[in-house]
Amino acid sequence: MANFQFDNVHINNGKLLVCEDGVTPKAIKEKANEGKHSAYIEGPLQVGNAGDFSSPDPKKIATVMIGKDGNAGAVNALSIKGDVSITGNIVKVANIKSSATVSANFLTAPRKAFDIKHPSPSKEGWRLRYACLEGPENGVYYRGRLKNQKKIVLPKYWKDLVDIETITVQLQPIGAHQDIIVKRWDDENIYLQAQGGLPINCFYHVYGERKDIEKLVVEYEVDNPPT
Repeated sequence: MANFQFDNVHINNGKLLVCEDGVTPKAIKEKANEGKHSAYIEGPLQVGNAGDFSSPDPKKIATVMIGKDGNAGAVNALSIKGDVSITGNIVKVANIKSSATVSANFLTAPRKAFDIKHPSPSKEGWRLRYACLEGPENGVYYRGRLKNQKKIVLPKYWKDLVDIETITVQLQPIGAHQDIIVKRWDDENIYLQAQGGLPINCFYHVYGERKDIEKLVVEYEVDNPPT
């Protein structure tokens, strides 16, 4: 492909293709009127200041590199309006400042949090930030209140989702000491018993580890990350 230099490039009802001659990506239709205002660029592609990425080989960084200083005064390096679909793993995220939905195998960040408009009318102009609970397992929980009953009915999907040998239960009696114990459990119910057959009134938390995926590798060498 020959090299050209333009002051401005404007393509009307057509495509911008920056690639080898004869290459047409499948995601862009062949007819100009069906793929107007579309573009295809073979990477690597860098947007921003020349010094934003220091590797001498850009292919070792990413196909697309977006620098933080490409637009002086801009709030963000990248802003997306609409849904985002990701196929593959998210290797590293430095920080998450707002709510997002991400589908991938792993999310790596110093902290995971959501940041929303404060729900209290008296806090107009404030925001509310919560951090996500973390632990050394692919854990799930189920919580609630039990009153005048002797068993906690687990969600039906737990028998296919949770390893029942990993289940643990916390009980908090309400109103009076009841000496509640867990008699037994299976993949559908947790059976309780109170002293002297007293009516049970308690809060409960049930935790378990997922069995539909591999166990979480908690510690690993930097050069040998788990898949």
